[in-house]
Amino acid sequence: MGRAFVYVILGGGVAAGYAALEFARRGVAHGELCIISEESVPPYERPALSKGFLLPEDPARLPSFHTCVGANEEKLTPKWYRDHGIELVLGTRVKSADVNRKTLITAVGETISYKILIIATGARALKIEEFGVRGSDAENVCYLRNLADANRLVSVMQSCNGGNAVVIGGGYIGMECAAALVTNRIKVTMVFPEAHCMARLFTPKIADFYEDYYESKGVNFIKGTVLTSFENDSEGKVTAVILKDGTRVPTQMVVIGIGIRANTSLFEDQLTVEKGGIKVNGRMQTSNNSVYAVGDVAAFPVKLFGGDIRRLEHVDSARKTARHAVDAIMAPEKTGDLDYLPFFYSRVFTLSWQFYGENKGEVLQYGDFSSGRFGAYWIDKGRIVGAFLEGGSREEYEAIAKAVKLKVAVKDTAEVERQGLEFALKVSQLVIPEGGGVVVEKQVYNWHAAAGVAAAASIAAFAYWYGRRRRRW
Repeated sequence: MGRAFVYVILGGGVAAGYAALEFARRGVAHGELCIISEESVPPYERPALSKGFLLPEDPARLPSFHTCVGANEEKLTPKWYRDHGIELVLGTRVKSADVNRKTLITAVGETISYKILIIATGARALKIEEFGVRGSDAENVCYLRNLADANRLVSVMQSCNGGNAVVIGGGYIGMECAAALVTNRIKVTMVFPEAHCMARLFTPKIADFYEDYYESKGVNFIKGTVLTSFENDSEGKVTAVILKDGTRVPTQMVVIGIGIRANTSLFEDQLTVEKGGIKVNGRMQTSNNSVYAVGDVAAFPVKLFGGDIRRLEHVDSARKTARHAVDAIMAPEKTGDLDYLPFFYSRVFTLSWQFYGENKGEVLQYGDFSSGRFGAYWIDKGRIVGAFLEGGSREEYEAIAKAVKLKVAVKDTAEVERQGLEFALKVSQLVIPEGGGVVVEKQVYNWHAAAGVAAAASIAAFAYWYGRRRRRW
């Protein structure tokens, strides 16, 4: 028993949906493309799960956030896949793969063969059992990675209204779930081993702003320690968490957000694995030329970082690597290496931040932290390699992105710090010659001062208005 396709996408997350849309735009014939997914629904925008899906009023629900609405593209409903002749093999686990024979074997024994395979298996949530703590099978212990997890979390939240929750982890999932729990009128205690939240990205000063904001919403932080065990009642529900420093925290529910691990196991003995993911070249092609990898599972060279191999766990990377892989497959003669600008964002409560590049080198922080209008630049070897902004407008975010993309050379760091956001806005107005660069010295500001002041004033006014218009997920 078996089926054969020209193209198979293994995995049904964000990357799969964006790859399918690109295949359709490039004229893939009916019956040539298949998507295999363990989930029972077509690909959807995963960020919605930790944002709009968890709202107590008018929550986001499918089909409203199927891909590719997160990038203001078509909504790929089941009908869309049928209309484009794309086979959806849902609720199906692949138990083995043979890249030499170009076959996949499902859990029920079906053989699915291909000419070109795109691995979009994404990542899984790390379980506390992997750190020696038992008990995540309790009905009030939740993770958040897929739709089933989100449905379970909503159910547990609804039974915990007015109660207490413990969030383990101070990263993306921990911060966004904590905000959602507070919005659902649940008291939250966050526990993580680092000195401050979002330790992989935030500076201590930036972290202080968000921690202060969360505390104003009633969130309690316990930092510098980890979960070691649970206390359970006679029905097996968790009633308290016990921390390494001996602290006992009573609770009615627990949310675990301690990171993810790429799903590479099917291919680790067949393809090159690096940085925890499947290594690909700039065209998203693996060590086997008939196999590509995209999204969270792919470790690819980033031009901005001198071609260093990175695995980037973010929806933007999933979208863009998926599209680039399809471009490379369908139009190889017209497709070069991916030139990707690393991008991360989050939206919690009324806050919204974006980050581009990497947080490496000297950091310059600017703005009014008390009002929530602030940012930072990271300068390494005399060039801007990273930029962060809270509360910006679209134009302002585009400006900091351009400053990073150009790797602007800075000789006067004090002046850049003084200029703050205005510095990026001025850089964004420059016309850069092909292959040219930008060197920012004190004198450069004199060139552009007259034109820049008027432009910056109008942009700032627009930013105040635009910044209030936020999407729900």
